[in-house]
Amino acid sequence: MSDFARAPLMAILGPTNTGKTHLAVERMCAHSSGMIGFPLRLLAREVYDRVVKLKGVNQVALITGEEKILPREARWFLCTAESMPMERDFAFVALDEAQLGSDLERGHVFTDRLLHARGREETMILGSESLAPMVRSLLPKAEIIRRPRFSTLSYAGATKLSRLPPRSAIVAFSAEQVYAVAEMLRRMRGGAAVVMGALSPRTRNAQVDMFQAGEVDYLVATDAIGMGLNMDVTHVAFAGLAKFDGRKRRRLTPAEMAQIAGRAGRHQRDGTFGSLVLEGEHGAEFRPEEIEAIEEHLFAPLDHLFWREGAPDFRSVDGLVRSLERRPDRPGLRAAPEAVDLAVLKRLALDPEIQARARGLERVQRLWAACGLPDFRKTGPEHHARLVARIYLHLSEGSGRIPADWYAAEVARLENVQGDIDTLADRIAGVRTWAYIAHRADWLADPQGMAERTRTVEEKLSDALHERLTQRFVDRRTAVLMRDVGGKGASEFPVIVDEQGEVSVGTYPIGRLEGFHFEVDPAARHSDRKMLLATAERRLGGEYEKRAGALVADTDAHFDLRTEPDQPVAITWRGHEVARLGRGKNLLSPRVHLDRRIDRVSERGREAVIERLKRWLRGQAERSLGPLRAAGLAAQDPKTSPEVRSILALLVDEGGVIKREAVASPLAALDRDQRRAITRLRVRIGALDLFIPDILKPEARRWRAALKAVAAGETMPALPPQSSVALPAPTDPHDRILLSRLGFRAAGPQWLRVDMVERLARHAHEARTGKQAKVVDQALITSLDLKPETVARLMRDIGFRPAATEAGWIWKGRLSQRTSAAPLPSGVFAALAELKRG
Repeated sequence: MSDFARAPLMAILGPTNTGKTHLAVERMCAHSSGMIGFPLRLLAREVYDRVVKLKGVNQVALITGEEKILPREARWFLCTAESMPMERDFAFVALDEAQLGSDLERGHVFTDRLLHARGREETMILGSESLAPMVRSLLPKAEIIRRPRFSTLSYAGATKLSRLPPRSAIVAFSAEQVYAVAEMLRRMRGGAAVVMGALSPRTRNAQVDMFQAGEVDYLVATDAIGMGLNMDVTHVAFAGLAKFDGRKRRRLTPAEMAQIAGRAGRHQRDGTFGSLVLEGEHGAEFRPEEIEAIEEHLFAPLDHLFWREGAPDFRSVDGLVRSLERRPDRPGLRAAPEAVDLAVLKRLALDPEIQARARGLERVQRLWAACGLPDFRKTGPEHHARLVARIYLHLSEGSGRIPADWYAAEVARLENVQGDIDTLADRIAGVRTWAYIAHRADWLADPQGMAERTRTVEEKLSDALHERLTQRFVDRRTAVLMRDVGGKGASEFPVIVDEQGEVSVGTYPIGRLEGFHFEVDPAARHSDRKMLLATAERRLGGEYEKRAGALVADTDAHFDLRTEPDQPVAITWRGHEVARLGRGKNLLSPRVHLDRRIDRVSERGREAVIERLKRWLRGQAERSLGPLRAAGLAAQDPKTSPEVRSILALLVDEGGVIKREAVASPLAALDRDQRRAITRLRVRIGALDLFIPDILKPEARRWRAALKAVAAGETMPALPPQSSVALPAPTDPHDRILLSRLGFRAAGPQWLRVDMVERLARHAHEARTGKQAKVVDQALITSLDLKPETVARLMRDIGFRPAATEAGWIWKGRLSQRTSAAPLPSGVFAALAELKRG
């Protein structure tokens, strides 16, 4: 970004609640374009939402490490400081909380923006009064404008939790302390909202909205609330006055105390601050000089900012490290402590494979970009470097893109809304890593699609985290449930079951009704579970009857046969199990056993449900296994000849496939008309098998396998892929039985579907009669990838024998005296010889 020397450069300095950010937003919106850099993603998002209301969604961009909303016509940009697009030209540019240039971890970023981020018409540097000496030293042409606080901030002393005034924010400096205070507020005051830096914007907004709406009167937060997040807080209570700053545990500086305390009192409303006294503890105490500094906004001026080279040398990795460790030559600037990105770079520079690939300007630039991946999960440079190394290796090979499968698998692994608060927060931090990657346009083949995917996962996790926080730290339903169990609240708090099955008493959720099964809210305390179950038992009787009626009246499309491997075969209605199948009088007529949870329905209702399920079962069996059912009816028809009936009965019992040898005697006794009677039922009389081709289709095969499992009293077996035609010979006897049921025939090292066996047999016999040139259908064998041993076994089973001569091989059919000469396919000779020896 160019340094526009003649454009106004102003430093707007002052304490919190001076309207600095509001002024910057107003000034930006008055220009034709503009950009503001913020210290927090949450704050950037808050201001983005505000500007969108003023300018329209197509005119405003949001750019953070993990989130990018960049309309093509965007003119006003809200960014985190690290994500400011410095190469763009804007009429107005502002940097918020510029005093963070003194921060050990991120200071060099804010210093770089303070020195180089400029608007062609106007630039604003926003910060605390302590920044004034550095502005005068580094930006001598800047106009310094001081703004007073709108309201008074006063010290209110130490306060016990039980006497904490409503609309208070309690600030703690560890997640454990946040949880402990929130738990105590839940017991004593009905609950609290929770805000921490690790929360996603969606979770944080949901928690703040709960506080702002008055659902809870207390908010427990980390010092993340000190950076411009505006809430209706009248009092700030410090649960401690020391924090771990990434290197050591230290006492807050008066400026940091004031930044946090300043959240109390907004605009013209005065605010108070003080310390919190917990039971059994003395509590943190403010020193007199700290109180005076906070109330009077008197803080030690900054005497340095941290700096790191903003335009490093990318010609080599060693040169890059040297330039990043270069010391500043301007007064007031200090070399920044080693940040995580540099620590990771130095570790990767020692890796021989990374060294070999990171050669040349472009490769080194890409390595540094990969090192810039933030350590959102706070795993430390050593662990984080391993992830960065893997990413860079992908970026420096092949297409230079991260493999979509790996990326998708890592995101999918995080898409789990189960777990406690810390687990969900950690998953959100993990998703932020992949969201950051998705916003690097040259790292993925489909960055937009992956960004949408990570956004969806983050939203799901955020909603789950908000739910966990609320369930753990807000108790809004206990009183209502106690009244309901006592029979006093039935009219005041009706039971409501929404379209998703969530059950609420009044407005308070108590669980979920999945089909006919009530599940207690998983986040409910153990002590509340009996109360919730009692409420459901008392109040859901009418809903069960209603659902039974809906099931009976529903269309077939909403029922399905559940055939999950190793699970009992069951019928589901709208995704919920309602019945299991048991052995019936024959394969196609299994018994229907209702789920025990439907016992809550009246006897008349249960009978109607059973009849509806049977009707659906008959219809589906007819649709998928119609020819098999037709064969079964013919087998029971007195008009059908006994010979035909015996064959059909055996065929139906075996599920539509039976070896020819099993019915050889009755089959040989059939006359032509009887054979036609069988084939009219869509039964194929093959060389080796009798089978119904229609039942070999995928859905019919699933239904046959399910009904055979039911008839055998077994769970559903794992089926081979739907497109399977030839499979390796299984070693397990149960697998061999399954394949035989499914219509496969053993052929040496492979099993082949019986219709394919029949095609090979028909081709061979047509060659025997002169209709085909070759006995073996080489094209079919190749397409099925059949092994020579398989072909040899099949041809022998079909009835052909090889005969060796000096000239080659002759296939000779045993069913006829005629022979057909044809060379054997490659590899079959040895297989046939082995068979002869056997």
